[in-house]
Amino acid sequence: MELQNILQQRRSIRKYKQQPVEKEKIEEMIQAAIYSESWKNSQTPRYHVIQSKEMLEQFKKKCLPEFNQKNIADAPVLIVTTFVKDRAGFQRNGSPDNELQNGWGVYDCGLANQNLILKATELGLGTLVMGIRDERAIRELLEIPVQETIVSVIGVGYPNIEPSMPKRKTIEEVSTFY
Repeated sequence: MELQNILQQRRSIRKYKQQPVEKEKIEEMIQAAIYSESWKNSQTPRYHVIQSKEMLEQFKKKCLPEFNQKNIADAPVLIVTTFVKDRAGFQRNGSPDNELQNGWGVYDCGLANQNLILKATELGLGTLVMGIRDERAIRELLEIPVQETIVSVIGVGYPNIEPSMPKRKTIEEVSTFY
């Protein structure tokens, strides 16, 4: 599949087939994320993969608001994305390289997540990125170290719907040429 087709085909999926996702496909998605660029090659994004039915149930109830629980009710996989704090955007001695500081960790995590999501699309999987979640509950349930900042939760599975593309802004609306 060509990149342009993948970009145009990708959608936020809120209904999934009752079909498990092969571990190999999850690993391919994470490998695609690993290939993303990062601040001084710091490679700070981390992926916490939830697949067991018991953990999925616990996570959904404890860590997500009701509307997001509904959005990913059938998702057989959830991936919590994080990044290691105080590395991207910082010098080795710990001093910040610019005013964004840990903003670079979020940026790098977003770049990696985009690779992961596009790879999922190529593999025939659907995803939904969620930013509204309970950070404390996630950290406690998954025992995520304090050195990692939690960025998002991504639902993954085989789509059971084919949503149409929402209206997109034009080049003129989003860009300025000098």
